[in-house]
Amino acid sequence: MKDPLTQKRCNQMIGRLSFLKYLFVGTGLVFFARKVPAQAKPERAHVHPAIQMATAGEVFLNSLSLDQRSKATISFEDSQRQDWHFIPRARKGIPFKGLDPSQRQLANALLNTGLSRQGFIKASCIISLEPILKEIEQGSGPARDAELYYFTLFGVPRSSKPWGWRVEGHHLSLNFTVVNNERIASTPCFFGANPAEVMHGPRQGLRTLASEEDLAKTLLKSLDARQRTLATISDRAPEDILSASSRKANPIQPFGLPASQLNGNQSEILMSLLKEYAENMPSEIAAQRLEKLRSVGFSNIYFGWAGGVERGQAHYYRIQGPTFLIEYDNIQNNANHIHSVWRDFNEDFGLDLLAEHYRKVHHSG
Repeated sequence: MKDPLTQKRCNQMIGRLSFLKYLFVGTGLVFFARKVPAQAKPERAHVHPAIQMATAGEVFLNSLSLDQRSKATISFEDSQRQDWHFIPRARKGIPFKGLDPSQRQLANALLNTGLSRQGFIKASCIISLEPILKEIEQGSGPARDAELYYFTLFGVPRSSKPWGWRVEGHHLSLNFTVVNNERIASTPCFFGANPAEVMHGPRQGLRTLASEEDLAKTLLKSLDARQRTLATISDRAPEDILSASSRKANPIQPFGLPASQLNGNQSEILMSLLKEYAENMPSEIAAQRLEKLRSVGFSNIYFGWAGGVERGQAHYYRIQGPTFLIEYDNIQNNANHIHSVWRDFNEDFGLDLLAEHYRKVHHSG
């Protein structure tokens, strides 16, 4: 039997799935999530996500006109590849708005190669919040448009050279770098939600990033007084994630509570929270992320908290290890507006992978 927290998360996921078909009828955005068979069946030969990305990227590009393709593609060496953000702003690339129905399906096939079922549902929900936000703001905010999410490819898929791609818009920034069609860097990876919880209307109660909040609060509430003192980095939450949209993330101090001082149950909660972030990606990428943090020692991971702990109170947390940083905040709009990000100190935009690749090319030449 599933524990109450696990059952709650399952119910939330089922609820999200139930409205996906309704969600995009009005906008024309058709998303295809991976199907999970009801019974175990023999699997076909597995295709690595890097090959899936290259194939989907190539097919998508081949569907575009010359004008569309000029908008969708940028040189891999262009600085624009590292110019990312999660606010509504003008972007390079081609948006859903500029694609016909068949091209949208191919664009979403590419998006699907970079996300797990869980991650795909979250991305879909994030995009679907734009009309709700537009209704809430009644024209007082920036343009809110579920079709202003942009696809950009850097370099050429299926070539011998490194290439990358990005899907980005308000509260969503997914950045991938592919090297040798076999190695993938998948950060920065940003998911946000406004409203974090839909308060009115037919989708009242929807919480797009519920587990990111609930698991962290469960961990905090499990701490004893001494542990909580170490974990609390400030009584007041910062105004936003501290790494912002920097091109390179750096370690942040003070660190908080080390995982070495957690008991067994607390360690499991922290690992569940880490998995919640990692498993937004396909299983191979998620496994790579989790193996990397285990390789540097789970005890070297720190959990830090700032702000309140009750619903409606502004709060922030981060999980930081020697190689990575996860930040989360729910501060704006009366603590109903989430930002969350996974950064890698050395592999954001594939920097370490590229350095290794170019060293090998240089030595072989």
